[in-house]
Amino acid sequence: MAKPDTILGWYRRRVAAKFDGSKCRSYPGRPRITRETEELIVLFARENPTWGYDRIAGAAANIGDPVSDQTVGNVLRRHGIAPAPKRSRNTSWKEFIRSHMAVLAGADFFTVEVLTWRGLATYYVLFFIQFETRRVVLGGITQHPTAVWMEQMARNATDEDGGLRPVQYVLHDRDAKFCLLFDTLLKAGGVNALKLPARSPNLNAFAERWVRSVKEECLSRLILFGEVSLRRALTEFIAHYHAERPHQGKGNVVLFPPAGEIDRRNGPVRCTQRLGGLLKYYARAA
Repeated sequence: MAKPDTILGWYRRRVAAKFDGSKCRSYPGRPRITRETEELIVLFARENPTWGYDRIAGAAANIGDPVSDQTVGNVLRRHGIAPAPKRSRNTSWKEFIRSHMAVLAGADFFTVEVLTWRGLATYYVLFFIQFETRRVVLGGITQHPTAVWMEQMARNATDEDGGLRPVQYVLHDRDAKFCLLFDTLLKAGGVNALKLPARSPNLNAFAERWVRSVKEECLSRLILFGEVSLRRALTEFIAHYHAERPHQGKGNVVLFPPAGEIDRRNGPVRCTQRLGGLLKYYARAA
């Protein structure tokens, strides 16, 4: 009728059922943590790569959500997050840029078509932007960005009045115009050049966004005649960008308001114009 192993299996299950007290439990094991607590554990782990299970559990307990280290481990495994030793060895470009904002700057080129006596000419504009302050410095304008020209731009950028004096790292793409000599001279001036991976404009997003701003708000609305006209337009826009234009990424305030200006709620509104009214700034008169 049945094999000996089957009969022994029936017997073992009968013995186990005798001592099984699960039917007498008032609840099915440890209660599940809330969704908010789980999201908090994931947030702690992602924002703090060196925190282990115990450290995360302690941080959660400090804000009124006590959990065990085992629970923290289970949550992180469900979300595919490695333990602290592995997390701390992996640093993404996004994390690197965020933690070094004060000493980072971006460098990039953009082109502008300018009318000359010989027709349209393409000018290359080199600029630097400091990430934390968003200060923009015009590096140079040329039709021929040769290695000799780039060598001089590197010297200018790292002198006392240059655009890279306060920073330690400058990010730029793999454009051939950023030659080896350019990077070498920057390093001699105390600035390390970091080449971004190929096809990664988002890693130099502040520079890319500034190019969009200067073109949409200024250059695309002008007909430029020669290099002098282009330089004047860029100089006026940079002054407007720094001291007159609110920035959504910095709390929708002006980056460098004029010295001595106070918050005035009374008095007539005064309009300051640049480039024939193309750029406007409104403030209350004293």
